[in-house]
Amino acid sequence: MSKDLYVPKGATTGGGYVVDIDPERAGWTYCSLRIVELEPGGTHSFAAGDSEWIVVPLNGGCTVHAGDEEFQLLGRESVFGGATDFAYVPRQTRAQIASGAGGRFALAGAKCERQLPARYGPAPEVPVEQRGSGTQLRHVRNFASADAFECDRLIAVEVITPGGNWSSYPPHKHDENRPGEEAELEEIYYFEIDGPNGFGYQRVSPSREGGSDVLAEVRSGDAVLVPDGWHGPSIAQPGHDMYYLNVMAGPGEHREWRICFHPDHTEGYR
Repeated sequence: MSKDLYVPKGATTGGGYVVDIDPERAGWTYCSLRIVELEPGGTHSFAAGDSEWIVVPLNGGCTVHAGDEEFQLLGRESVFGGATDFAYVPRQTRAQIASGAGGRFALAGAKCERQLPARYGPAPEVPVEQRGSGTQLRHVRNFASADAFECDRLIAVEVITPGGNWSSYPPHKHDENRPGEEAELEEIYYFEIDGPNGFGYQRVSPSREGGSDVLAEVRSGDAVLVPDGWHGPSIAQPGHDMYYLNVMAGPGEHREWRICFHPDHTEGYR
């Protein structure tokens, strides 16, 4: 296993974050993920720098100040309770997260060039998609997919995999720029598992000589980095639903999610 691609809970901290994955730590160019936990009445300030960010409540609600804008996020009790509202923070913006009741909040980020306006994303407008069927069924919340919410480079979605099911399947990749067929994208998987002692598995297999090779047992708070390679399946322990937040970005001229399925694993896919 490429150990540096499996990021267990607590392995990356700093700046007030319980998870802090930036391009330098990941060894790539674009994607970042930060998780901040706030006590009741707590605040956290950050500078967007040369990245765009989306604040995603994982647990609890908050107020997001982004430059001169203010957004009230109702949030949710947990990631398994449905889609959440969110806030977009542009590059070169000072921002603050404040939570009266406390909570846990994800900051999904990507280095970018354009400075778009700060915006609010309401939960009822998040497209929710069911993929697969039977033991391959999962639910995808496309809150910041390429065609659902405007960003410069950032793509972010949430996936709920019912206990015992496989998702991120068939294995697929997006590590080459092939116009109209495949878009090069770095990707972060951040996991939470429903219920105590729950776990799941994440596979990343090489798509080229010397490529990424990971088989990781994942628990709440863990992450897996995917700079290249076939990724999937993501497997949920029976009786324990699995959540993951996908953060993606790449060098393409157009912001798009184009993937290539593994040719050995598409037969019988439902």
